[in-house]
Amino acid sequence: MNYAVIMAGGTGKRLWPLSRQKRPKQVLKLLDGQTLLNRCFERLCPVFDVRNILVLTNAGYADLVRENLQGLPGNNVLAEPAVRDTASAIGLAATVLTKYDPEAVMAILTADQLLEPPEVLQQALTDAFEFIAGNPDALITFGIKPTFPSTQLGYIKCADPRDCPRCRNKVYSVEAFREKPDHQTAEQYIESGQYSWNSGMFVWRAKTILANLHRFLPEAVEPLRRIAAAWDTPAQEKTLQDWFPKLPKISIDYAVMEKADQVHAIQLNCKWLDMGSFAALADVIKSDENHNIVVAGASELLDCRDSIIITEDKGHLIAVIGLQNIIVAHTPDATLVCDASQTERLKTLLDRIEQHGRAKFL
Repeated sequence: MNYAVIMAGGTGKRLWPLSRQKRPKQVLKLLDGQTLLNRCFERLCPVFDVRNILVLTNAGYADLVRENLQGLPGNNVLAEPAVRDTASAIGLAATVLTKYDPEAVMAILTADQLLEPPEVLQQALTDAFEFIAGNPDALITFGIKPTFPSTQLGYIKCADPRDCPRCRNKVYSVEAFREKPDHQTAEQYIESGQYSWNSGMFVWRAKTILANLHRFLPEAVEPLRRIAAAWDTPAQEKTLQDWFPKLPKISIDYAVMEKADQVHAIQLNCKWLDMGSFAALADVIKSDENHNIVVAGASELLDCRDSIIITEDKGHLIAVIGLQNIIVAHTPDATLVCDASQTERLKTLLDRIEQHGRAKFL
């Protein structure tokens, strides 16, 4: 059977103070009252039975996820007791799925991406499942057709496109994964026509990814074996608490995808956005006549240009005068005012807040 696993564990530090350690970016209502998690879930419902959609998240976010996705069965939220990166999170999901369905095929998707139109992804998922049915040892990733030479995204080098029976999309062989390049290298990637942006989305059989984790990440074998043995028994939670933190902290790209055989890709030609920063809002929210992005129930802007004004507090008026290229992000207990060109320093700012004994604001 086919399953979807939504990765929803990131905090989104680059959207502070809107996103917090106890309130991640995927549950912020920034999209016409909807959250990123809502949008992701809705994209998947035409392809999957709701009972076959799982959400992987940090233990501290589990109740938030259930509240946000009330149509999802509560037990379909898998709570990770520690942050161990994508290889271990995916290993946990694959372990749980194979416990109930040894032939499970799983799609891995992330909650903090926007993708339009959704039909492009839905068709690609359908094609990926079709390809896996005939190639059970294959690992499929999804590349995004690049629209500019980004230096903030990883790339996939693809070759040898082939037709798959009953598939609308071609399936490529993946020759290499490339880390974030400099601008000149990114331009060369675009000009070659061989590279796609790395979306971080995948499809594979659960037992195939577990076999690859066993091969390339042997230190994960014993923790996952212990978790599998205890799952759905009275010892489940204690075993998860004891053994999940012992899993390696490494991404699935480093752990498996860059080393594995039979890695393939389907390219998505669509609008795609990783909602990881304030600047990304400009691509999804219509600006005013002065190129300001405003998400607020009440606001007054006088002589402002190229700025971002944002709050979820509909009863709070934000009034600003003479701003240019400035971000104002308001919450009930913290407000950020920042030159838009300085947002890469947010991590430094958050470190200072913690050092000064103000962790409650994080």
